[in-house]
Amino acid sequence: MEPTMIVFGVFAVLIVFTLFKGVRIVPQAEVQVIERLGRFHRTLDAGLNFIIPFIDAKRSAFGTQEQVIDIPPQNVITMDNVSITIDGLVFLRVNDAQKATYEILDLKHALAQLAQTTLRSEIGKMDLDQTLSSRDEMNAALLTALDNASGGWGAKVTRVEISDISVPQAVQSAMELQLQAARERRATETRATADKNATIARAEGDRQKAFLEAEAIERTAIALKNEQIELANGQAEAIRVISDSMANNPDAAEFLLAKDRIKAWEGIAASDSQNKVVVPYEATQLIGGLTALQDLVKKSS
Repeated sequence: MEPTMIVFGVFAVLIVFTLFKGVRIVPQAEVQVIERLGRFHRTLDAGLNFIIPFIDAKRSAFGTQEQVIDIPPQNVITMDNVSITIDGLVFLRVNDAQKATYEILDLKHALAQLAQTTLRSEIGKMDLDQTLSSRDEMNAALLTALDNASGGWGAKVTRVEISDISVPQAVQSAMELQLQAARERRATETRATADKNATIARAEGDRQKAFLEAEAIERTAIALKNEQIELANGQAEAIRVISDSMANNPDAAEFLLAKDRIKAWEGIAASDSQNKVVVPYEATQLIGGLTALQDLVKKSS
């Protein structure tokens, strides 16, 4: 009984071991490539899977998550013969585990090498200024080249990023001097434009001022002309009235002369001179004028 029990025990262990080997639990976000007798059989997705022990074997496993390939720093030469150091990152996702296993020996290494050669080729077409300002264009070119190649390898390149571009210190110093000169030139142009605009504004202001002054002078002249015309018309009307009065009353002229003489004597009387006495030559005429004035008033009464 003991040898039989031993044999049954051995068979039981073998059966349990075989069943255990035949159960394959694949983690989430992973696929496994299974070969049967050395040839591709199928791929196992996440979850519980069954295989034939000792006949089926796992060849490779790939994560379905997005993966990152670091492009190591490398020296490249631009179109204007400037040596720069550049590195980047490649993001990819495996979507066909069979192709990733059998179409390429080392997927990540191959993509890294392809990224380096493509990067050298693209930078060789641009000068330094274009290289520093055209990261988006370089990323797009690398993405297109790597995506076309990775499609046959069972992978999909989703993004490419140039992470750093370093230039030699001498070139960087020259670029800083160039930028400073450009800033000074723009500042000079801005100041010149401001001075030009200020000069134009002052000239326009002077022109407007001269125009307004000329207009004011013209209006003043017109006003003076009108005033002189009105004064002349008034004087003419006064002369006509006096003339008519003298024609109708002979004593009117004597009245006017007497009035002017009295006004003149009022001015003399208002003088502060105490050392002189002025007796006009026509004093008798003044007296006569007063007499005529008195007679005229009586006649009016």
